[in-house]
Amino acid sequence: MAKSDSVQAPSFAALVQAFFAEHLQQQRAMSPRTVAAYRDAFVLFLDFAQARLRKQPTEIRLEEITPSLILAFLDHLERERGNTVRSRNARLAALRAFLKFAGRRDVSALHAVEKSLGVPMKRFERPMLGFLSREEMLAIISEPDDSWTSQRDHLLLRMLYNTGARVSEIIGVTLADVVLDGAACVHLHGKGRKQRTVPLWRSTVRQIRAWLRINPQLQLLPNRDGQAMTRGNVTQRLALAVKAATAAQPQLATRRISPHIIRHTTAMHLLQAGVDISVIALWLGHESPTTTHQYVEADLAMKEQALGRLQ
Repeated sequence: MAKSDSVQAPSFAALVQAFFAEHLQQQRAMSPRTVAAYRDAFVLFLDFAQARLRKQPTEIRLEEITPSLILAFLDHLERERGNTVRSRNARLAALRAFLKFAGRRDVSALHAVEKSLGVPMKRFERPMLGFLSREEMLAIISEPDDSWTSQRDHLLLRMLYNTGARVSEIIGVTLADVVLDGAACVHLHGKGRKQRTVPLWRSTVRQIRAWLRINPQLQLLPNRDGQAMTRGNVTQRLALAVKAATAAQPQLATRRISPHIIRHTTAMHLLQAGVDISVIALWLGHESPTTTHQYVEADLAMKEQALGRLQ
């Protein structure tokens, strides 16, 4: 009777490689940005573990990824690297995803993995969501002059306000994503390769038609070279628009306005117009209704503040 061969558990290095090459990219089909975020978290963790355990990453064993090591790493992120609680939790989420994967590949370390998965996320107080008033938003969008750049920036800001899109979504819009006839809409390619369709206002449709007469390019909102704008481009153009808008809305000079503030503005204005919260979640592409409910909480808090001033 032949002896059964014992199956050797995969090494820590092999698990890390399989996690990134197979699990995240092939099995989960995560976006390159998510994979890069997980990779950055792991680089930081491996550097810390190497110093703490005095071992090369190739010599680390899965059982050595203990709750105390993880907690020390998270404390290091906050105290020495100055990470916010949100960033700390994002790094922990990456480690948790790896541990869940590794526990299925190396059942001999399952108990150790279970204990490490018990490290909790850190609670923190969310700041009240910032958003712009309708008058402030219209002042920032403003009326364009005849220049190519002004026409492009006007459409960029109008599209951000109309759709509530993330910057990565709006700069990726091509002409093929825009439908102007019938039920006008734009197809947005969101996080995790998710897609959604957002209706376009009549004023936005008119602006797009006018823009296409002078800019019939593949990218709806290109830079001067005809390529997609970058996040930096959008942030810079918004800053210039805000600066110009301070003539009509002086209070804008004291506020920090980012493209994401426009996303919050869209959500809050939809909410205040009586749009159902589930529709707003679909509009913004939220996976969890908890995310969208922040706008309800912010709106209620602001109403309470206004009531308090009246009293």
